[in-house]
Amino acid sequence: MPYLASRKSYDDAAELMTMFGDDAGYEAAARADRSRDLGNYIHFCHWRQIERLIVLLSVERSLGTVH
Repeated sequence: MPYLASRKSYDDAAELMTMFGDDAGYEAAARADRSRDLGNYIHFCHWRQIERLIVLLSVERSLGTVH
């Protein structure tokens, strides 16, 4: 399971999913690549994390332990 440092990660993933639908993961990857190209590795890591979170949020079943 991914580590979420803050609520912002979820909010960014949800916003991309609303704006881009099935292409949200591609948009997160593009933002990560753009950040890397600019030398901003903090934002690069953030958007890569968002890309992985979008994949998990798009799965229709529960993952991990359900309490």
